[in-house]
Amino acid sequence: MEQDFRTRLKALARWIYESRYPVFFTGAGISTESGMFDYRGPDGVWTRQAKGLPPKQLKKPLSQMEPNRGHYALVELQNLGKLRFLISQNVDNLHNKSGISPELLAELHGNALKVRCRSCGRKADKSLHLTQCMCGGKFTDSVVHFGQSLPQWELEQSIEHSRKSDLFVVLGSSLTVTPATEMPNEALRNASTLVIVNSDVTPFDSRAHLRFHEQVGEVMQRAIKQLKGFMGLYD
Repeated sequence: MEQDFRTRLKALARWIYESRYPVFFTGAGISTESGMFDYRGPDGVWTRQAKGLPPKQLKKPLSQMEPNRGHYALVELQNLGKLRFLISQNVDNLHNKSGISPELLAELHGNALKVRCRSCGRKADKSLHLTQCMCGGKFTDSVVHFGQSLPQWELEQSIEHSRKSDLFVVLGSSLTVTPATEMPNEALRNASTLVIVNSDVTPFDSRAHLRFHEQVGEVMQRAIKQLKGFMGLYD
């Protein structure tokens, strides 16, 4: 089993190394190591709801949550020039907190710690308690709720980068919430290589070129170590 894991890790590291346009897509599963809850896992938010169980409570406020090794692995890829764009379904702000450049990040479902201007789309930290944007528009909650449209810039950028990708890596998403999950389809239509790292099954498993059920943090940490070897960089 460990041998198979090492073989898959080496393949992932080589594909990242050889990729000219790697794009990453994250869901709730990348944040579980930080203490966040996933949605469709055995004790996930929607799983508990379906069983008639009350939602679990975070052990500390969202603003005090810290990024984990999965988040920092993506920052390391960014610094190595191996992350062209990051698409996230998460609203937990941990990608921002970890050090991902804002211009490389699309938060498709918004950010629970930020507000967005209704007029121009500019974002600001909730902690600043701003109500009016410099353009004159009003700031409102940036989180996208069921039935609401995704933010236009984020959606357009996500589609564009998915289409450009030659490697599309999904980290911790069940790939069941639309329209966000159209991004892997866009990548596959343009002959991109699809990698999925998620503990539970996804609708795209049969189309994935490489599949991991192990923890996101472990996979990415170990893959980057091998990637550095391919790049001639050693810790």
